[in-house]
Amino acid sequence: MRRRCARCWQSWSFAARGLAAAAATSGLVWGLLAAASGARPPAPAAAEPVTAPASEADGSTRRASDEKLGTDWVRLRYDDAQRITGLETAIVRYAAPAGSGGGSESTATVDLVGAVHVGDAAYYAELNRRFVEYDALLYELVAPEGTVVPRGRGTSNAHPLGALQNGMKSLLALEHQLEQVDYTKKNFIHADMSPDEFLQSMRDRDEGFLQMYMKLLGHAIAQQSEMAAKGESADVEIFAALLAPDRPRRLKIALAKQLAETESLLVSFGGEEGSVLISERNKTALGVLREQLAAGRKKRLGLFYGAGHLADMDKRLRTDFGLEPVSITWLTAWNLARDP
Repeated sequence: MRRRCARCWQSWSFAARGLAAAAATSGLVWGLLAAASGARPPAPAAAEPVTAPASEADGSTRRASDEKLGTDWVRLRYDDAQRITGLETAIVRYAAPAGSGGGSESTATVDLVGAVHVGDAAYYAELNRRFVEYDALLYELVAPEGTVVPRGRGTSNAHPLGALQNGMKSLLALEHQLEQVDYTKKNFIHADMSPDEFLQSMRDRDEGFLQMYMKLLGHAIAQQSEMAAKGESADVEIFAALLAPDRPRRLKIALAKQLAETESLLVSFGGEEGSVLISERNKTALGVLREQLAAGRKKRLGLFYGAGHLADMDKRLRTDFGLEPVSITWLTAWNLARDP
């Protein structure tokens, strides 16, 4: 029985690397985040924001420090004993450099808000609290123009992907973004492709879903090989977590390690030669941002996108908009600390 379970979970964990990479990218694959186990936890603790300015320890802002911002969007948090206690996502604020001249972009700030699509309820509560402070909050979702996302919509088990993400949400004892984020607020603005636009762009670039998935999986295989060379095995960690008394937390830790590495896997999907999944959708989102900035009435804007999109967006904000990162805030998406 245990041998059969081990083979099953070894196959699952291999596929999970590709799914975790997909989960960091977009509303196209809402919740393709995999792991397993147990009952729902008690009410989660409040999310833990940590903010740091773009400056050195002496307080003087330096270009070298600014360059570091926009490179990390998901990270693991450790305690003093080097135990993983959380998975965090970044909010990076961008502004025009001092003395850059006139125009709406010189007085506006733009926040790139990284998302993981399955997280703690407290994480989404903190995001909802922050979102009301924006003049405009641009969000991702491959959907027809005018689509309204009702509060607590969730996804249907009638679709295989919906059934998978709902199963993973329950097994990981987490919540789904579509169920927790309030998309009905008046400042929410759709900033993504429609399904027809997405499919046409894929045809124009001669891309396919299987091609993109295999590219992700290829990177995941390489990552697995690197782990093996170091004497590490995610499969062993996952199987051990299945037998642990605190299975949901242990499984989340195993997957969090993989999810924290997916940004490097997604670099090849960005840039001009990237893919529809990242590059073309980012162009659409930033086109909506430019329209909002040109209107001149909105001074605080946010882009709420999967963390895998944001390294490419960072480059485009710098080169196309002349904006620079000025601060970073880290939010706890998954609380992985042991219960007291």
